[in-house]
Amino acid sequence: MEFLLASGIGFVTACAVYLMLRGRTFTVVLGLSMLGYAVNVFIFAMGRLWSNAQPILVGSGPVADPLPQALVLTAIVIGFATTGFVIELALRSRHESGSDHVDGHEPGQAPGQAAGQTAGLTIGAARGGQA
Repeated sequence: MEFLLASGIGFVTACAVYLMLRGRTFTVVLGLSMLGYAVNVFIFAMGRLWSNAQPILVGSGPVADPLPQALVLTAIVIGFATTGFVIELALRSRHESGSDHVDGHEPGQAPGQAAGQTAGLTIGAARGGQA
């Protein structure tokens, strides 16, 4: 069971790293969320799963450690807020640059050239409209 859990956490972490290395902001946000999930499961698994154990030391017998659950709960709340903030940054970047690439321009496009422009002409000017 431990091997299965470790393999699952490793697979989710590998998928998260792959997504974070992609060029689009949406996949980077998904990768960050998946990495957060993998870390939460890892922290939760390190606290061991106890059955029929009291969370507070009252008498003799096994006692469950409440710290990992508290850490994971806090991490979930902070991860949700951080994901919302990163999505807002990605939307703002998309609005400012006209592209959803993390570096702000499409592949094969000059770095100083905005998305939707070709050789100094806007798309509207290329079609005969006003620039």
